[in-house]
Amino acid sequence: MTIGRVANVAGVSIDTIRFYERQGLIVAPRRSFSGYRNYSDDVLDRLRFIVDAKRLGFTLKEIKELLSQGVKSTAECGPVTRKAEAKLAEMNDEIARLQRLRVTLRKMVEACGGECMPVQASRRRKKEITWKS
Repeated sequence: MTIGRVANVAGVSIDTIRFYERQGLIVAPRRSFSGYRNYSDDVLDRLRFIVDAKRLGFTLKEIKELLSQGVKSTAECGPVTRKAEAKLAEMNDEIARLQRLRVTLRKMVEACGGECMPVQASRRRKKEITWKS
């Protein structure tokens, strides 16, 4: 299968495939006599795994580690589950942080009564310029 066909079927760009080859995430394919890359069908499974793992929040370094351990599916238990649990914990921490920030911003807006005064104008004690936020 040519690189264009693989890219189309896997839903990634040709440049992405070449990048994954350089990073060692997929094996460089055999080349035809004319020099074209000739990919096996197995590369599609590997690309799908990489795409799925990225969607789950794994870095390429983490994906490479999983692939080196022989993991072939994001549905496999073991390493994938442990790393997915760690990613989930990181996401929950980030969500909590963003929720705290939202509360703080909401309080700021409410404290202004929906109207704010530019900092420069308040510092110089010049004519108040207000606008609706």
